[in-house]
Amino acid sequence: MTGHEPPIRKPEVVSLGSMLTPQTLVVGSLLFAVVLVVLLILVNRRKSRGQGTALLLVGPSDSGKTAIFSRLVYGRTTPTHTSLQPNASIANITPSKAVRIIDIPGHPRIRDQFTEYLSDAKVIAFVVDSNTISRNGVAVAEHLHHILHAITSLPPSHAVPSLVVVCNKADLLKTSASSGSATTLAVNRVKTILERELEKRRLAQTGGVGVEGLGEEGERSELGGLECGDGNSPFRFDEWDGGDVVFLGTSSRSETSEKSAALDEKREADGLSALQDYLEEQM
Repeated sequence: MTGHEPPIRKPEVVSLGSMLTPQTLVVGSLLFAVVLVVLLILVNRRKSRGQGTALLLVGPSDSGKTAIFSRLVYGRTTPTHTSLQPNASIANITPSKAVRIIDIPGHPRIRDQFTEYLSDAKVIAFVVDSNTISRNGVAVAEHLHHILHAITSLPPSHAVPSLVVVCNKADLLKTSASSGSATTLAVNRVKTILERELEKRRLAQTGGVGVEGLGEEGERSELGGLECGDGNSPFRFDEWDGGDVVFLGTSSRSETSEKSAALDEKREADGLSALQDYLEEQM
């Protein structure tokens, strides 16, 4: 080694403080803000898709679904017949709130079409004829079991739609002083019968024998959705693990009978007011 060789230069170490200039801080903050906004937009879109906005009218045939659909959409009762395909329309539940209403046919072979609209549902209204529930409770409970199973099978990312059991045609029931109002009698009757029949289905399944013979067509089902409390408790709507279930009594009155009802203080002339009030709150 001679004295003419250049000295070895040590590599320069750039400190972190020297990199954090005002300009880089501003650019970094802007990038962070952009990423945050994009994430919020994606989350909100996913959340809005998961919540749903529609009202689904489901339930057995001849329960009055299409009549309710007509009154909500058109404000009057029109002649109806058994539907073979879904009806859908927009109705103003309030002057400032328009809601899509979908009426699903109740025939056993096509009633499961409701699953195609489940992701859009915010409220599911299960319509029951409270005047005939005593003789067809088994079939009605089977239908409702499919609804309960579908609700409890929704993915965690999807908001659970509200479930209301509409005890329709309450005005056709014979009341007495001890039974209370027609709507109260309808709700008590429908709730008691459905709880009894759904409990039979739950016991049949927990016993490992399926539920053949408990439906309209003797189907054998392994559906879930009837869990309450610790899973071994009797089925009760008030304790159902799938969420809250509301029962409302409604009337099948036509416009003519509603006018005559105004002359009779003993008859309830509310028609669909209870359901409309519920929808205004939920939708």
